[in-house]
Amino acid sequence: MDLLRFTTAGSVDDGKSTLIGRLLYDSKSIFEDQLEAVEVSSKKRGDEEVNLALLTDGLKAEREQGITIDVAYRYFATPKRKFIIADTPGHIQYTRNMVTGASTADLAIILIDARHGVIEQTKRHTFIANLLRIQHVVVAVNKMDLVDFSEERYNEIVEEYRELASRLGNIVNIEMIPISALRGDNVVDKSEKMPWYEGGTLLYHLENVYVGGTENHVEARFPVQWVIRPHSNEWHDFRGFAGRVAGGVFKPGDEVLALPSGFKSTIKTIHTADGDLEEAFAPQSVTITLNDEIDISRGDMIVKGNNPPKSTQDIEAMVCWFGEQPLQPRGKYIIRHTEQETKAVIQSLDYQVDINNFHKVEDATTLSMNDIGRIKLRTAKALHADPYAKNRHTGSFILVDASSNETVAAGMIVQP
Repeated sequence: MDLLRFTTAGSVDDGKSTLIGRLLYDSKSIFEDQLEAVEVSSKKRGDEEVNLALLTDGLKAEREQGITIDVAYRYFATPKRKFIIADTPGHIQYTRNMVTGASTADLAIILIDARHGVIEQTKRHTFIANLLRIQHVVVAVNKMDLVDFSEERYNEIVEEYRELASRLGNIVNIEMIPISALRGDNVVDKSEKMPWYEGGTLLYHLENVYVGGTENHVEARFPVQWVIRPHSNEWHDFRGFAGRVAGGVFKPGDEVLALPSGFKSTIKTIHTADGDLEEAFAPQSVTITLNDEIDISRGDMIVKGNNPPKSTQDIEAMVCWFGEQPLQPRGKYIIRHTEQETKAVIQSLDYQVDINNFHKVEDATTLSMNDIGRIKLRTAKALHADPYAKNRHTGSFILVDASSNETVAAGMIVQP
């Protein structure tokens, strides 16, 4: 079975955790003792019904306040597909957590409270989904039971959201579904209370949406994580380069280029823990051996074809600022890109994005926590980078504060 990674996003109290709890419960993906524990906790809290949000909100502070604070990952499967869910918080001060949870997602479920419609957090999360190039978005119009399952209200929200999404370019597929996470309407089972809705349920869409086109299988990229050199008689002359394929397809006999040295060789074998492979592609973790002795170490990259990544010290990127300390123009940070780590200086802040209207604030002088903007970086040594639009792996990075070792920003390369 294939795997679908998806994330939930939405404002506070839109019902993200309840929706995931309902998905797990109605698809019979939780054990009886888990359900009993949630029932006991619900009674202690004085809830009128079983609070399914407690299946994902595990932190004490989350249960006390009834909110999600950290990203919670949950795993479940149906006969058609396996799923990894990232339940992300809705508070504006936890936007950085939403970016973290969505960074590996193939699909985003954006919840909208039917009573409130499209609000600032809806715009923020939609912009982030677009920025991270999540091509599939499900807009779950939740709490339909609180608006008497009104078709008119649902259509108003659909029109409002599609107008918002029309100003963004990367979201390919938008599916709108009216639901009630608390009651289970249109989550796993079709609702009888909304006969006017002719589409499928949320689980049906998750099981059937096609997301196979997210990996770049054309431009071959293999960042080297580790050089394997066993000191044993059996593997006396073995020298392998271990890592995860970040793009393209590698086969024994292929001519490859090592960056930054520029030396060429051909692939001898491709090893895995389960035996040798005839081909390797993203996102497989493999060990590659070459027919020539080339000096390759951690942080180097093995590529092939006529379109290698650009090796450069100058980077333009969109960043979401994570740090409590604001961005410092001309500030010095550590950049981590694929398996490379080097020093970097922020040369300029081009603009900040106003989430309310997606306009560029070109006179911005800094970025505070959870702000999004475009910057120019200069690195101490060359990075082998692609635009994020071409390759998520070689087009992303994080910035780290050298003194505190705190991750202060996540970046998507616009132009290397």
